[in-house]
Amino acid sequence: MAQNIKKYQKKAEYSYTLGAFPTMELLQNRPELVRMVYLHSQMDSPELKEKLEELCKAKRIRLTVSDKTVEKLRDKENCFCIGLFDKQEGVLARDQDHIVLVNPSDMGNVGTILRTALGFGLHDIAIIEPAADVFNPKVIRSSMGALFHQRVQSFESFAEYEKAYGKGRLLYPFVLHGHHVLQELSVPRGERFALIFGNEATGLPKEFEAFEHSVTIRQSDEVDSFNLSMAAGMAIYEFTRFQS
Repeated sequence: MAQNIKKYQKKAEYSYTLGAFPTMELLQNRPELVRMVYLHSQMDSPELKEKLEELCKAKRIRLTVSDKTVEKLRDKENCFCIGLFDKQEGVLARDQDHIVLVNPSDMGNVGTILRTALGFGLHDIAIIEPAADVFNPKVIRSSMGALFHQRVQSFESFAEYEKAYGKGRLLYPFVLHGHHVLQELSVPRGERFALIFGNEATGLPKEFEAFEHSVTIRQSDEVDSFNLSMAAGMAIYEFTRFQS
């Protein structure tokens, strides 16, 4: 297998974790997807190496030292561990709250939102295409392996997501001119919701402003807008802090 694997390609059936921490998250949470773990001989942490060896042994996953493979796949010289795993798209849970990302393009933002959502107990993420590839190793690294705790499902359009999961769910698109202000919004308890965010550069299409529960984040006139991951973080905090 080592001779055949290539640098990450979106069309490939497999992807990689770059670094010890996301690899351990993969091993602990989705071991059934793991094909192989590669270590570099210059790995300078005996504790991390021992932990990885223990996890692979417990999960019956092959671990091998292959400097050539690690150097071929890594994008930074300080990466000494790589996990090779099969891609598997998730299916959203109907009885859980959702985050919906409409055409996000920045891999760092997507990864940060995944990690932030997980930190506040949200496990279901809808991605509306075209969008950054959630299986790209850069997304996985920026999420610090949060992807392996979550259900992430892609849709060709928002209409497809709404048809599948919108019934009985309050939809909160975050737009420039919404019907509600986040800082003044009373979040209904016990109601399933979806927080909807647009592209970093263009935001959500204007038709989302007409949604009954469209939301604006109040800000000073000294900035144009908040970064996508920052806006999502504020919204996730407000919507989860009173949830039981």
